Amino acid sequence: MANKSKEKRREKVIEALNKARAMELTAISQYMNQHYNLDDMDYGELAAKVKLIAIDEMRHAEAFAERIKELGGEPTSDLDQKVEKGQVVETIFHFDADLEDDTIDIYNQFLLVCRENGDSVSMKLFEQIIDEEQLHYNYFDNIKDHILKLGDVYLAKIAGTSSATGIGPSGFAVSEGA
Repeated sequence: MANKSKEKRREKVIEALNKARAMELTAISQYMNQHYNLDDMDYGELAAKVKLIAIDEMRHAEAFAERIKELGGEPTSDLDQKVEKGQVVETIFHFDADLEDDTIDIYNQFLLVCRENGDSVSMKLFEQIIDEEQLHYNYFDNIKDHILKLGDVYLAKIAGTSSATGIGPSGFAVSEGA
């Protein structure tokens, strides 16, 4: 009987982790789309920061997948919502701040699911990721405020900046000598 109960608790945690993974996959796609568009609009500095945040989200998605596998589950590859394409710079950061704020709220609920089901490892994973999502929220909210208060003056200051992130080449192709 105890094993049934343990399996049910584990399933609830895996479900929360998979929902979080789907949210991360959406964020990755959303932020990379914005990164390309901001770079095309010649807002390189903003594009670079959004790209780095997308990379953080990739790490989060991978961490959730690893934990799901540890618990015997299958990580989802589905996005939890559709990517908003073609956003203008004036709306991107308000949109992203709202996305991160919602994510923090939902992840706090998922953290409680982990606690209620006796999974302190997954709970700690959510705590760590919530801290990083808060950093993302703070950045997006700050840029949103700059755009709202300073408008074209702020955007003119950012226009023409470099989109270089300082990330060196990495990945499978580079590691294999391609």
